[in-house]
Formats: sequence, C-alpha cells, structure tokens
Amino acid sequence: MFRKIISFVFIAMFLSIAGYSQNFSKTMSQQKATIKAAYKKHKITQKEYNKLMDEQQVIYNTIEKYKGDGYLSSDEKNKIASKQQRAANRIRKYQTNNERY
Repeated sequence: MFRKIISFVFIAMFLSIAGYSQNFSKTMSQQKATIKAAYKKHKITQKEYNKLMDEQQVIYNTIEKYKGDGYLSSDEKNKIASKQQRAANRIRKYQTNNERY
C-alpha cells in the first residue's frame, strides 16, 4: 500500500512538472501579473518589487539563451522550471512576510 502511494505521488509530481515546464512564457506572464498586483495592493515594497522583476528578467534571459540553438534539452527545461519555481516561492514569501518599511 505504501509503495502504491509513493508511486502515485511521484507520478503526480512528474506530470505537474512536465506540464509546468512547457508553458514558460505563460508562467512568466502570470508571475509578472502577480508581482504587479501585489505591489499595487501594497503587499510588497518597492525594493521587493524590483528584486522580483529583476528575477523575472533573469528568467527571460535564460529562456532566450537556451532557445538560441532552437532546441531545449530536458536539462535546460528543468533549469528554467526550477528558476520559475524559486521565483514563485519568493513571490509567495514576500507577499506574506508582513514587514513594515
């Protein structure tokens, strides 16, 4: 029973990562919209906004660099997906840190 649960979890994670990694530009635009909305609602500071937008620019540059040869390898896709996941975690963290500046 435990093995079935573990295998199901791994399959679910694999499918979510595979689906997630194919929509890089969609994910980027959603993250930018989330950042802008959080800044507009004063959930993040100007400094946090700049950091998050700079991170989005780094992700965009990475995607363009990897697409330069016209082929994205699985390693390149994984690197982009991990950068986007890290950005999503940072967005969530900054929105809920409740710091006052």
